[in-house]
Amino acid sequence: MRPDTQYTLSEDISIAYQVFGDGEEDLVFVPGWVSNIDLFWDEPVVARFLTELSSFCCVILFDKRGTGLSDRGDGAATLEERMDDVRAVMDAVDSESATIFGYSEGGPMSVLFAATYPERTSALVLAGSYASRRAHDDYKEGLSEVDIALLVEKVRASWGTSLDIEQRIPSLSDNPRFRNWWARFLRGGASPSAALALLRMNLQIDVRPILTSVQAPSLILHATRDQIVSCSSGRYLAKSIPNAKMVEIDADDHVPFTETSERVLAEIRQFLTGQARSQIEERVLGTIMFTDIVGSTKIADEIGDRAWNDTLAAHHDEVRNQLEIFGGREIKTTGDGFLAMFDGPARAIRCGHSIHSAIEAVGLKVRIGLHTGECTISDGDVSGIAVHIAARIGGMADAGQVLVSQTVRDLVAGSGIIFDNLGAHKLRGIEGQWSICSARLK
Repeated sequence: MRPDTQYTLSEDISIAYQVFGDGEEDLVFVPGWVSNIDLFWDEPVVARFLTELSSFCCVILFDKRGTGLSDRGDGAATLEERMDDVRAVMDAVDSESATIFGYSEGGPMSVLFAATYPERTSALVLAGSYASRRAHDDYKEGLSEVDIALLVEKVRASWGTSLDIEQRIPSLSDNPRFRNWWARFLRGGASPSAALALLRMNLQIDVRPILTSVQAPSLILHATRDQIVSCSSGRYLAKSIPNAKMVEIDADDHVPFTETSERVLAEIRQFLTGQARSQIEERVLGTIMFTDIVGSTKIADEIGDRAWNDTLAAHHDEVRNQLEIFGGREIKTTGDGFLAMFDGPARAIRCGHSIHSAIEAVGLKVRIGLHTGECTISDGDVSGIAVHIAARIGGMADAGQVLVSQTVRDLVAGSGIIFDNLGAHKLRGIEGQWSICSARLK
């Protein structure tokens, strides 16, 4: 039976979702590039897959913002916004913790969610997915720039047809019913311009720096002859995510609900029902912010202790107001600055610029540094190498600047934030060279 479609708000965006199945284990099914949760059920092959999945899980299926039945919003949604959508849907159905199952382009966001919210991720399953769609000097698994240009042009010219079905789903490419459904599914998932915007945003994503931060038991599934995302991409994920299990399936289809469905379902069932859950440690992925008043010692000498104390109190009030607005968590003050933590890097950048504006109103200037990485939380304090990196980056900033690491830049792809590359730098006490950028808002 087709489940009812419901809506919940993620900030001011309506997210369409369905809940079905009686299993004890909650599972959030994160679709790929585009989706339409109503049209999933129009194709018997896909409906059978979802029904089988719900025989041992309570499935939470949703359309990401910008796709299917969910609101479009402004521009292509970022990873951070999509992560918020998962959290909103889980909250709507009172799911405290769930297996996050992302296929294809749904995988990188699933990785980010698992690393950021370990307490809400009981397990991670990735099928036909990747860490980066684009190849890099130290990552050959992605697409070359030539292949990317060809892909973008193909989508531009052919959206609305059974696009790439011979490569994505070769096992059913000669089936007229399925070809027709695939074309309708893509059209129902996004308009031509929205599909291109989503594609371009997906091509910018790179979650390689955060793979080691995933704590949940992880299962990586990949068809050996996948022509869309190479099996080597899955091997890279399995190699980089701690204690991940890799299963290579002797098949051609890219999506998990057709040729590979029986094996995918069997592997997920065994993985979820046969593996004990490890104890979640107090380790999370977070974006660390360091703020510091520029020239504080000189200002204090010039205006005296009493006036300085009043100025400092006004500074603290303004920073705390901005942290509250942007969802930042104050960890502690550092005399004339703050150590704060965010669960989304784009919010942290926007908060940093709002802090600059607010602090200038009280006659001060601050410098701000940001880095996203794994942190340990204990007794309300936060520690780890990510904290030291953020502090060093903050120390490099000029008055009014928000400096960020390359990791932050990679995770806010598609957000509209502008970055000026300041090159590679040695950070005191930190091994290696670190690429630093200045973040600006339009």
